[in-house]
Amino acid sequence: MSLLKRMVEAPLYIDIRKGALDDLATVLADQRVSSKGHIAVVMTEGGKKKFEERLKKAAPNAEFYISPGNSLNDAKALAETLKPKKFDAIVGVGGGRVIDLCKYAATLLEIPMISVATNLAHDGVASPVSILENNGGRGSFGVNAPLAVVIDLDAIKLAPDRFIKAGIGDVLSNLSAVKDWELAVKENNEKMDGLAASMARISAEALLGRADSIGSDDFLIALSEALVLSGIAMGIAGTSRPCSGACHEISHAIDLLFPDRTQPHGEQVGVGALFATFLRNDEEKFTELAFALAQHQLPLSHRNLGFNDEEFSEIVKAAPTTRPDRFTILEHLNLSQNRIKEKIKEFNDAISNLKI
Repeated sequence: MSLLKRMVEAPLYIDIRKGALDDLATVLADQRVSSKGHIAVVMTEGGKKKFEERLKKAAPNAEFYISPGNSLNDAKALAETLKPKKFDAIVGVGGGRVIDLCKYAATLLEIPMISVATNLAHDGVASPVSILENNGGRGSFGVNAPLAVVIDLDAIKLAPDRFIKAGIGDVLSNLSAVKDWELAVKENNEKMDGLAASMARISAEALLGRADSIGSDDFLIALSEALVLSGIAMGIAGTSRPCSGACHEISHAIDLLFPDRTQPHGEQVGVGALFATFLRNDEEKFTELAFALAQHQLPLSHRNLGFNDEEFSEIVKAAPTTRPDRFTILEHLNLSQNRIKEKIKEFNDAISNLKI
């Protein structure tokens, strides 16, 4: 009997617990990445103050570098800086910007990248995608997924609560993204990867209806696992499609039109997901998602993000242009500017009528 199977790109090692940061050398040696610890550790100035001493103990032969920024050119410059040293691996320590920078640089150098997340703001911790500034905006670039993911709960708790909440919003937006994918299959003959869609959906559903919140280690573990699963889902699909639909188009439009007024990515995509769910006329899912966002004090509407109705209508109108290759509820409805304004008014009323 023949056996059919496929290879799934995923981290070889995932360590989510208290004190995980202190065992970095063990991770590197166990995975045959760098037995002598000849690695480049990249972090921000703030991260250096918090974690450099711990990391020096965990990996005494490492060399430390400050992240130059989060642009495509910064990533290329980092790769050029590290290239002569012939490191065994790059270890990115920090939030999504540092991790995305290091994923791109490691891909250029064709060496492994270890993702050490010190906050849970978004699902890039394990994904094969880097979001980098380029040509006045932010672009998505395909990269190699991290070889290992290390999440130290003690380090996570040092970050502002807002970063954790942003991660919740990013994961919950998967519910809307998968619906957009299903719509594209039905209306636009797009192919769907069922495994990737299931993993993206399951990661979001794992956070729904929980009685605990960000003060609980169990919740932080669940959120960490959900972010990792989201990244793996994108790796399986070979695209960000399982976790990015109209929700992310709206967020990208905010970044493009109002670059000086952006809020954390997870907050923006959470609002985008709720608005997209409203456009689908799915009252049950709308209420469920709104409740989950409100439970963690995440914004429910554009007004909570600091945008008035007129500004949000501009954002919604521009959203499809940010990903012209992606078919979502926005492209499907193809609303006129006046119709968008009407829908925003209805959306405001729906938010006001929620009993949360």
